[in-house]
Amino acid sequence: MSAKTSPLGRFQDRVMVITGAAQGIGRRLAERAAEEGARLALVDRAEALQALVDSLTEAGHEAIGVQADLEQWAGAEQAVKQIIDHYGRVDVLINNVGGAINFKPFTEFSEAEIGAEIQRSLMPTLWCCRAVLPAMIAREHGVIVNVSSAATRGIHRIPYSAAKGGINALTTSLAFEVAEYGIRVVATAPGGTSAPPRQISRGTPEARTDQERDWFQAHIDQTLSSSFMKRYATLDEQAAPILFLASDEAGYITGSVVPVAGGDSG
Repeated sequence: MSAKTSPLGRFQDRVMVITGAAQGIGRRLAERAAEEGARLALVDRAEALQALVDSLTEAGHEAIGVQADLEQWAGAEQAVKQIIDHYGRVDVLINNVGGAINFKPFTEFSEAEIGAEIQRSLMPTLWCCRAVLPAMIAREHGVIVNVSSAATRGIHRIPYSAAKGGINALTTSLAFEVAEYGIRVVATAPGGTSAPPRQISRGTPEARTDQERDWFQAHIDQTLSSSFMKRYATLDEQAAPILFLASDEAGYITGSVVPVAGGDSG
């Protein structure tokens, strides 16, 4: 990775918070935003986050890591406080935490499993928005980009779909509410995305029976068939539109959920 110079520099001197930054889309966002001059605050509950922070700072970028459990209000509140204590402000918040835990018909989900999906894929975004907004409102400036999902129209992950539907509703309603303060709230809805093997588990149980493997494969088949392009996205194909929406180039876009799913509108 090169030192922190960029031909674009869209985020030069911008304080950008990226949640779920230790791997996958979050990690790629951090790498790309660093190249464009962002002053990064990377949040994850995994200890593996520090390796990313170290690699970025060694390459000459500005980054801090905050280890926090964003599924709880206390975790989000403390993380934002720590970031503002360090940088003095937040210009951009990218809410990237989430991910389906179980893949099976809705009737197979227990009460606890349904609760876990909502806690995992809705509450971190809700809590982080609530935690960061007072500071953004006080400055009358800020951008929030939520990472939703095309899985709002999908099979074998209904509680996850409901959580991401909540992200979409949060995005449009919150954008309406805070526009008067100069704050934009937008979202992308990624489809299936190819990524290196996960270093940090979402808690997804390994399929042990033929039936469980069939349920998991059915959701993959549906994801591919719903995409006009019949393939998964790359991490860069997901990171690029998120960063576009976070930038001044998208200054007249708010309240929108942009599908990034090869034609699947979610």
